Amino acid sequence: MSSLIETLIKKDRTYRRFDESVAIDRLQILRWLDVVRQTPSSRNVQPLKYIIITDEALCHEITELQHWAAMLPEWDGPAVGERPRAYLLQLIDTDIAPAARFDEGIQLQTLGLLATDAGYGVCIFSGHGKGEITRRLDLPTHLSINAIVAIGKPAEEVILEEARSPEDVRYWRDEEGRHHVPKRPLSEIIIEPNKPSIF
Repeated sequence: MSSLIETLIKKDRTYRRFDESVAIDRLQILRWLDVVRQTPSSRNVQPLKYIIITDEALCHEITELQHWAAMLPEWDGPAVGERPRAYLLQLIDTDIAPAARFDEGIQLQTLGLLATDAGYGVCIFSGHGKGEITRRLDLPTHLSINAIVAIGKPAEEVILEEARSPEDVRYWRDEEGRHHVPKRPLSEIIIEPNKPSIF
């Protein structure tokens, strides 16, 4: 029997198509960030900050800048009606620290789980168009965009499955538009080291 956290982790997928008719309340995102800020931080420096974007026109601009699916080169990204209703910009405040190793992943995973639990989904980008977004928002030089997070109500089915071979981990879509995500089996990710010699 799966625990709640196991269920959420398996349900927390990368979504690339959303129901654009479903809005996201800014207060909902603020509630998530109030939890996210309490996650562990390396040396407890806490250099990460966020910008919440819910303006429809700006969301469309950011959507156009992103590369949505490297393994689906024929797909241009979500069409109008399938686009995210909000974005979060994860920023590193370089006045506090030059990088946010570990913190960034912990916070992004936490955000994904919170969104999933509330019936939403996310797509996390390394930040295509960072320079254009930085100029558009007139961000000061000490705030560097680390990740761009699309948020919306999922409008696609994502299916986890066992990878057929070690080389076959490319995600793909079937004829019904369902998104398949192969995962390496447990046996492939566990390494048994050689026993040390006894002197």
